[in-house]
Amino acid sequence: MRGFTAFRAASLLSVLSAPVALAQDSFTHPGTGITFFRQVISSAETTGGLEWGYALPATGSGNAEYIGYIKGSTPGGKGWSGISHAGGMPNSLLLVASPDGANIKTQFVWAGGYTAPIAYTGNATITQIAHTVNSDNFELIYRCEWCWVWDQAGATGSQIPGEVQVIGWAQHKELPSNPWVQHDNGQSIFGINVASARNAKYSSWIPGGTPTATPTATSTPSSTAPATPTKCVGSPAPTEAYDYIVVGAGAGGIPVADRLSESGKKVLLIEKGPPSLARYGGTMKPAWLKDYQLTRFDVPGLCNQIWVDSAGIACTDTDQMAGCVLGGGTAVNAALWWKPVALDWDVNFPSGWKSADVKASIDAVFKRIPGTDAPSSDGKRYKQEGFNVLATAFSADGWKQVTANDVPDQKNRVFSHSPFMYEGGQRQGPLGTYLVTALQRSNFKLLTNTAVKRVVRTGGTATGVELESGYCGTVKLKAGGRVILSAGAFGSSKLLFRSGIGPTDQLNVVKNSVQDGPTFINSSSWINLPVGENLNDHVNTDLVVQHSNVSFYDFYQAWTDPIPNDKKLYLESRAGILAQSAPNIGPLAWEVIKGSDGKDRQFQWTARVEGPKEGDNYSMTISNYLGRGSTSRGRATINGALSMTVSKAPYLSDKADTDAVIASLKSMQKAISKLPSITWEVPAAGVSIEDYVNSLPKTPSARRANHWIGTAKVGTDSGLKGGTAVVDTNLQVYGTDNIHVVDASIFPGHITTNPTSYIVTVGEHAAKKILALKPKAAAVGA
Repeated sequence: MRGFTAFRAASLLSVLSAPVALAQDSFTHPGTGITFFRQVISSAETTGGLEWGYALPATGSGNAEYIGYIKGSTPGGKGWSGISHAGGMPNSLLLVASPDGANIKTQFVWAGGYTAPIAYTGNATITQIAHTVNSDNFELIYRCEWCWVWDQAGATGSQIPGEVQVIGWAQHKELPSNPWVQHDNGQSIFGINVASARNAKYSSWIPGGTPTATPTATSTPSSTAPATPTKCVGSPAPTEAYDYIVVGAGAGGIPVADRLSESGKKVLLIEKGPPSLARYGGTMKPAWLKDYQLTRFDVPGLCNQIWVDSAGIACTDTDQMAGCVLGGGTAVNAALWWKPVALDWDVNFPSGWKSADVKASIDAVFKRIPGTDAPSSDGKRYKQEGFNVLATAFSADGWKQVTANDVPDQKNRVFSHSPFMYEGGQRQGPLGTYLVTALQRSNFKLLTNTAVKRVVRTGGTATGVELESGYCGTVKLKAGGRVILSAGAFGSSKLLFRSGIGPTDQLNVVKNSVQDGPTFINSSSWINLPVGENLNDHVNTDLVVQHSNVSFYDFYQAWTDPIPNDKKLYLESRAGILAQSAPNIGPLAWEVIKGSDGKDRQFQWTARVEGPKEGDNYSMTISNYLGRGSTSRGRATINGALSMTVSKAPYLSDKADTDAVIASLKSMQKAISKLPSITWEVPAAGVSIEDYVNSLPKTPSARRANHWIGTAKVGTDSGLKGGTAVVDTNLQVYGTDNIHVVDASIFPGHITTNPTSYIVTVGEHAAKKILALKPKAAAVGA
């Protein structure tokens, strides 16, 4: 958990050493005699250290509650310590404790996404049993009732004690503020054994009460949800009708909207978030950019700021990080940019989407966005010490150095410098190409800060889209027009659910919601498709090494106080290290591993000069991504507050996937050993790769790469007939005449590299297919 506003990129997986490196023990508190099973987090992880423990009833009869123990640091008499009851920050009950003179103040708070939390309104209750406060730390022993189940105005969840629970923590050196700010004293997650926390004496430790009953459903909030839906706030919706309405201005939406508008047809592109780049009116920037036509999104070296300050940028209606800003992920990511690998199309995609089918589209994409592995305008690569250290080891082990985009299909035991979609030392990509040409056409219109509620349809025919903020009302389609959803793996699924398209259980959630229920499409018009199934992500497993030649560059400090010469070089010439993505990415490496099931699995290694904790100035994190060939899948669902959640994580549910990850990590260990001066930080000395991998929670907070795909799968096996596909090979939603999905949702399986270039290719290729379609029906009322 990266504070209560966002995660820091390097710290996303700082948990990775926790299950094997941090102490757990049975601890009897001397003042109360209560025995806790305790996690001790050392001062190496957080200044002053942190301890959290809990006791549970001897049986499952009290699974809604526990007795907890927090020992938090109080630097200067300040500081807060926080616990997540589900591991990650979003969609979890968060408990924060801080000193208040000689007392302890506690607060339950809630965040639906990567945004500042608000007060929790459910019926969780905390009763303090004992506490102490001194100049160094505080201790709090408390009873927490209805803390393993939660309901925040319909956003429900739980982590009922089973075999192992995943707990998140965060600390801050100041007292809680309003609004909450990014914490500055560490965060992580850990798994804790439930059986070790159960105790027959539990009832005797409770101050006047018995354990709450085992919950059969999520607890009822103590506050009453609004009786009526929230009203739309904004200007009246545009009155003109459009041939194509594209929802979501990201990697898929911008290219498809541009290509559709080339035909002369009238196109509306709607983006939920604000402008990003300065050229489009973006204004978010640090003080040192005040007098320049640049924003935080323009400057490559500031890309990691999303993990420190995501306010107004991250989507607030999903429990994963997603960019709700013009450009979507292409505005906030590290801009890694690879030519797609032919096998990724041929193995995963149906006819019409094989490598030969999409070749012309790939060529068109890379003609417009060629990319570069030397993004500084002077052609130099800065601070390459980390690259050189690992390159020496790789070469000694027989890996081949290549220029990645010169040989896109060479992805086995090769490594390269990192290619980016930057141009002239600034972020470009679809924002600097496709959107530029689209905006030059009078038949193209862009709306930002505008949220779409649902696709309005009669039967299988869309007639327009209903807006819910920014503008209010319904934008109509022309006769024969089409709606294209390009809001990402979570956003497009949410729009389909709210439009009455998806599994029955999900549509019932929407039907029963306060916001959509009263106006939701009649169940007789529901279209039952497996939307949200087939969720996939690169499985991320980190190794961390150290070498005396490695030199950390503090890109986070560059937000407020960049090194003067680096700032000058960038502002005057768009050159230097700030023209490169944080946190100094590279080398990239690839290997194919034959799985225990006989199936090839593709791995990508992404190295960066950054360790799992502050002060790791000589560390490199080497992230292992399991891509093509992975067979584990998850599910994305919607809750009663209409937020999207990962209800089933897609990580290593298949033993063959786990076996392949272990084999890949061992292969990297072998390569690293070729340079004995490299030392290991994670996994810790004496920990085997098998034990390390098996110790890691299979949760998004521990394993995500944030490369989400697959929730509206393309295929010829229609979900209407019991198949797995949501869209056909024209990316048209089965059971509809004119609704399409054009984004990462449609990927049947994962790919070799970061997915941005593939999604742009999907947008380019989809436009051809959509333009070739004949209208099926006239739009009602157009």
